[in-house]
Amino acid sequence: MKLKIIILFFLVCVSCKKEAKINKSKTLPFYNSEEFTPEWIAETDKKYNKIHKIAPFEFTNQNGKKISNKDFEGKIYIADFFFTTCPGICPILAKNMGAIQEVYKDDDEIKLLSHSVIPWVDSVKKIRKYAKEKNAIENKWHLVTGNRDDIYNIARTSYFADEDFKKTKDESEFIHTENFVLVDKKGRIRGVYNGTLSLEVQRLMRHIKLLKKEG
Repeated sequence: MKLKIIILFFLVCVSCKKEAKINKSKTLPFYNSEEFTPEWIAETDKKYNKIHKIAPFEFTNQNGKKISNKDFEGKIYIADFFFTTCPGICPILAKNMGAIQEVYKDDDEIKLLSHSVIPWVDSVKKIRKYAKEKNAIENKWHLVTGNRDDIYNIARTSYFADEDFKKTKDESEFIHTENFVLVDKKGRIRGVYNGTLSLEVQRLMRHIKLLKKEG
């Protein structure tokens, strides 16, 4: 019995030692589920290689160019969801995306990716006009359209961006979210922010600084 207690104490100490290696004030967590529970996972942890990643994708941007996950490999990027005729939160999201773009316009390490949630209406021509109105910089801020099922699937299963779907599981429901999702160079979610709030945008940019230090 004493031996079991000693072994258990040793395992707890080893676990605590591993946890102590992660400075949570200087390291961003990972998000592996739709609950957005932050998880700090060390590279030595057996769970590290199982961290959730954005699934492969291919969409068409405002210039009619095919854009895939390969274009974002080795890049930090911010993803969101919008539609060109949205009268509510989308203009605010676009304004704040534009502010982020301005800060990082000369930093090739940072990209922006906005997905239309009504791609059956938002043609390349429409998103090109919208992108021009929002001063989107070519190859910096990609506004994309594509197959509805592909966009909705990646929104729900990769970015966990649909709050209502978490509750209803109704695939026919329309996606509308104010989230900005911060993705690291390996395609993993490192932060989620309310893209309509300037304080949240400032927090996102502070977190980008931390990600850049990871190399």
